[in-house]
Amino acid sequence: MQDDDVYVGNAGKDAALDRGWLLGHFKEPDDPRHSTDVEIKWGVHPPGDERAHWVTGERRTALLVLISGRFRVELPGRSVLLEQQGDYVVWGRGVDHSWYAETESVVLTVRWPSVAGYRVPDPADPLAPADPPAPGNASVPAADG
Repeated sequence: MQDDDVYVGNAGKDAALDRGWLLGHFKEPDDPRHSTDVEIKWGVHPPGDERAHWVTGERRTALLVLISGRFRVELPGRSVLLEQQGDYVVWGRGVDHSWYAETESVVLTVRWPSVAGYRVPDPADPLAPADPPAPGNASVPAADG
C-alpha cells in the first residue's frame, strides 16, 4: 500500500523487485522510501553466495544484522562470523569489506549516507554499467552491503 507519505510492504517481496534494496537515494523522489540519508537492504543469500570483489574506498558507515543463517563478513585483518539471530557488525567509512553466506542467510543492511555512484554490475544484466554514473544521473545501489 502506498499513499503520499506512507508505504506498507513486505521486505521479502519488495526486496526481490530491486536487488534487495528497500530504501535509499535510488528510489523515485516522490516515493516515501526515497532517502539521501540512509539505505536499507533485505538481503537473501543462498549458501555459498559471496561478494566476489572487496568493496574498497567505502564512503559510508554500515550496519549488518543477521536475521537468519550463518554469514561471514571479511574486514581488513579480521573475519566476523554472524551465527545467532541478531548478531551484527558495524564498520565505518574507509573500511574495505567483503562477505560470504556460509548457509542460506537473511541479513538486514543499513548504510548511511545514501551515496549515488556505488554499483556492483548485475550478473543477470551484462550490459548494465558499473560505477560511477554520469554526473547528475541516479544510480542503482550495490547488490550487497
